Amino acid sequence: MLPFIRKNAITIAGVILGLIGGYLYWQFIGCTSGTCAIQSDPWKMTPYGGLMGGLTANLLQDMLRKKKVNKNG
Repeated sequence: MLPFIRKNAITIAGVILGLIGGYLYWQFIGCTSGTCAIQSDPWKMTPYGGLMGGLTANLLQDMLRKKKVNKNG
């Protein structure tokens, strides 16, 4: 389990930051009228934020790995 966490640390951190960001977005900016499908409910906005944070961090992690391989190769 520990090698998996070390290998994907940036992605895991992105998911955690995305979850926090999704909740904070719902809390301070989200749709108050209830007509927005995702933004009106914290149970929808928080996982959505985690997904977006994870995807962004995974993209960053892949770019850093490719840069490291090109630098060493």
